[in-house]
Amino acid sequence: MQSGLFPEWLNRYKYHLRMRNYSPKTISSYEQGIRYFGYYVWLMRNVREESLTGYWNDHSRLRLDTDVQIEPKVISEYLTFLSDLRTYNAKTLHRLISTISSFYRYLYSQGAVLQNPVVGIERPKVKGQELRYLKHSQVLRLIDSISNDRDRLIVRTIYATGVRVSELCSIRIDDIDFDEQTIRICGKGGKIRTVFIDPDTLDELGKFIGMRYSGPVFLGQQEHPLTPRTVQLIFKRHAPSGITPHKIRHSYASELYRRSKNLKVVQENLGHTSIKTTEVYLHTDLDERKRVYREFFPLSEKKDVT
Repeated sequence: MQSGLFPEWLNRYKYHLRMRNYSPKTISSYEQGIRYFGYYVWLMRNVREESLTGYWNDHSRLRLDTDVQIEPKVISEYLTFLSDLRTYNAKTLHRLISTISSFYRYLYSQGAVLQNPVVGIERPKVKGQELRYLKHSQVLRLIDSISNDRDRLIVRTIYATGVRVSELCSIRIDDIDFDEQTIRICGKGGKIRTVFIDPDTLDELGKFIGMRYSGPVFLGQQEHPLTPRTVQLIFKRHAPSGITPHKIRHSYASELYRRSKNLKVVQENLGHTSIKTTEVYLHTDLDERKRVYREFFPLSEKKDVT
């Protein structure tokens, strides 16, 4: 086992993320999360406990020249330390745990550590974590309620394909394969994927494009691609309060999983790098949960159970 210090492995990890086409913004976020964790590990090994907060509040005194090999308890102690500072909410702590886990999975694959110390760490509960999304019939009613042809087609296309707002705005006419009923999408970090689209939505897209043969599908000012900000304003104009383009993407994913029970397909259609991100949709199928409860839970039976 080679082990090593945080600075050298952090640089290698950043290169690893770049090779996997992570966006600069994502890499920067991962780097910051790991850097701060490294600072904490250095503090625990070099500073008295009563001085930890003082050092932490003065980043100029923090160092990274410490070994990446740690015990799992250090992760728990780090989360407790951050919670005591009251500067991190549960959702942020979840993100930090995922970042550190990704880093240590990489270290383990490189033989730098004996194990991923994040495995088995209990994650803090996030209030209101369950997704808010629209049912299929509700999305259809929303689409039907929009009188503007372009705006209605934008909402319908997001629901038909599950694309992100930025991806929708970047769709070009030659990305659409009308024969195969697919659209080529350029996702996060420049990753290319293919999404599928139903014949009716595809037919509406064809009519909307008309005689144009190139350029963005949805045009904004001066023939430039529509901006994500404009799409958000379209939703504010037509959708109920709190329903955003991202919520329609959630609705697409939830409905696709409810009907297919195939999480891998949902992951690939959404363009998620990790299936962990997609697993949230396992908890949205209320109809299936209700059916299983009524069929199998004894108290739901009318007859007595001995």
